[in-house]
Amino acid sequence: MFIKEGIIASPGIAIAKALVYEKVVVEVSQAKHEDSAVEIKKFHLALKQSQEQLEKIQIKAVSELGEEDGAIFAAHAMILEDPEFVESVEAEINDHKFCAAYAVKIVTHRFFLIFDEMDDPYFSARAADIKDVGTRVLHNILGVVLADLSKLSENVIIIADDLTPSDTAQMDKKKVKGFATNIGSRTSHTAIMARSLEIPAVLGLTDITETVSTGDMVIVDGLKGIVTINPDASQIKSAEEELLAYQAHLKELEGLKDLDAITLDGHKVELVGNIGEPGDVIGVLKNGGVGVGLYRTEFLYMNSETMPGEDKQLAAYRSVLEAFPDGPVIIRTLDIGGDKKLPYLPMDDELNPFLGLRAIRLCFKEVALFKIQLRAILRASVYGHAHIMFPMVSSVTEVRQAKVILKECMKELEESGIPYDKDVKVGVMIEIPSAAITADIIAKEVDFFSIGTNDLCQYTMAVDRMNQEVSYLYDPFNPAILRLVKQVIQASNNAPGLFTGMCGEMSGDPIAAIILLGLGLDEFSMSAIAIPQIKKIIRSVRYEDARVIANEALNLETGEAVVDHVLESMKKLKINI
Repeated sequence: MFIKEGIIASPGIAIAKALVYEKVVVEVSQAKHEDSAVEIKKFHLALKQSQEQLEKIQIKAVSELGEEDGAIFAAHAMILEDPEFVESVEAEINDHKFCAAYAVKIVTHRFFLIFDEMDDPYFSARAADIKDVGTRVLHNILGVVLADLSKLSENVIIIADDLTPSDTAQMDKKKVKGFATNIGSRTSHTAIMARSLEIPAVLGLTDITETVSTGDMVIVDGLKGIVTINPDASQIKSAEEELLAYQAHLKELEGLKDLDAITLDGHKVELVGNIGEPGDVIGVLKNGGVGVGLYRTEFLYMNSETMPGEDKQLAAYRSVLEAFPDGPVIIRTLDIGGDKKLPYLPMDDELNPFLGLRAIRLCFKEVALFKIQLRAILRASVYGHAHIMFPMVSSVTEVRQAKVILKECMKELEESGIPYDKDVKVGVMIEIPSAAITADIIAKEVDFFSIGTNDLCQYTMAVDRMNQEVSYLYDPFNPAILRLVKQVIQASNNAPGLFTGMCGEMSGDPIAAIILLGLGLDEFSMSAIAIPQIKKIIRSVRYEDARVIANEALNLETGEAVVDHVLESMKKLKINI
C-alpha cells in the first residue's frame, strides 16, 4: 500500500480496480500477400475470436445493464456474420491480393462511410457499430490487445499519462468511476470532462502509470487530492464511510435544485451548465441548471470519423434546445486547434499551436465548414433560445467578419424557405486580453460576453496551464485577472441589453463565487456538479456584502491575499464551502 498526492480536479471518492490505459497506434500499410488461403484463414480466425469476445461482453452487459444494452453487442456479432461484410473482405484478399489486415481496414471504412452519410438516424448510428467491429477484427488479426474505453466489462478507475478530449468523449461513462493521471491541472480538458461526468479525478501525479498495474485496487479521493494504491481493509472502510458522508452532502444540496440563485437581498443571477454533448444535459437538469452557458461543439466533430453534416449537427443542437425550452443555450462555434485536432481535417504543425490557427481563425480559413455549422445552429434556433458564441476573438474586426458570414447563412436559409430565429443572439468568448481590454468596443457588435477564464489566465500570465513546471503562475485570483473581469463586466453594464457570463472553470470555484457575484457577473456557467454548491453560496450572502468583498479584493496585491480575504469574509458571514 502507498499513497500519492496530486491535484484535485473533480470532487468525490471512487473505489475500484485500476485500468492502465496506454494507447497503441496501429498502422496498417497497403501490403500485398503471396497466399490468399493463409490470409483468409487469418481473417476467419480473427472473426471467431471477435465473436467469442462479444459473446462474453454481451452476457455481462445483459446481467448488469439489461437486455437493451446487451442487444448492442448482439448487433455487433451480427455484423461479423454478415455475408456482405465477410465476402467483401475475402474479395479484397483474393482479387487485389491485399493482406487480411488491410482488407479489413478498407472494407470497414467503406461500409462506415455508406452508413454515416445516411439521413436516417438509425442507420447513421450503425456506422459506429461497424467501426467498432472492424477495429476489433483488425486488432485480433494483428494480435494487438487494447483497452477499449467504450466497452468495459467492469467498474474501473482509469490510470493514464493523460486523457485527450476524444478519449473521455468515447468512454463508457457507466463503468469509469474515476481518473488518475501523470499530468494535467484543474483546468485541463481531463479535469473539465471529469467534472462534466461527475466522477472523481486526481491529476498531476507524475508517475502513476509506472506505480500502478491493471487490476490493482485503487482509491481516488477527489476531495483531498490523494490516490491510494492497494489499500488495506481499514482504508477501504474509511473511504466507504467518507463516500457515504459526501453522498449525504450532495443529497442536502439537492434540496436547492428548484430554487432560484438569488441573494438574501434579492439580487438574482443565472446558473447554467457547460456541456460537451447532448447527453450532458441530464446532469445540468439534475443539478438545477436553467440552461447551457457553453456547448462545446468540438466534441460532436471529434466523435465523428468524417466531418458531421448539417443535418447531423441540427439533430444534436435541437435536442439540447428542446431540453431547455425556457433557458438559454449558448452554442460555441467550432473550437479546434491547440490540443484539439480532427483526424479528417489536416492541419500543419505549428511551433505554438495555442497561439496559432485555432477556433474562429480556423473557421475563417475553412469558411465552408464554418457555414455548415452556422446554418445548423440557425435551423435549430426555432426549437428554443439559441445563442451563437464565437471563440478566440481578439478584436472587433473578427467579430464583424464572423457576423458577415452569419448573415450570408441567414440569407441562404431565407432563399430556401427554411425558418430560423431572426432574433438569435450573438456573442463572443472573452479569453484573450486584447478582447477584454477593448470590450467596450466589441460590446457595440454583440448581445453578450462570456468570459473564458481558462485561456484568459493562460494568455494574460503567459503561462502554459498544462505545464506543471510553471503551473504555480496560473492563478485566476491574480489581481490582473480580476481587473480584466471587472473591465469586461463594466463594458457590458454600459451597453444597454448586454449581459456577461463566465464559462471558464473559475465560475464553478466556490472561493470565486462571492467575488464574481460582487463584480456584477450576470451568469455563471460551470460543470453540472458544481451548480448546487455555487447556488448555496449565492443564496447565503447579501449582494451588497459581496460587492464590498469584491471591491476590497481588487485592491489587494496577490492572488494568495485575495483567497485569504475571501475565506476570512466567508467565515465572518458563516458561509461554509
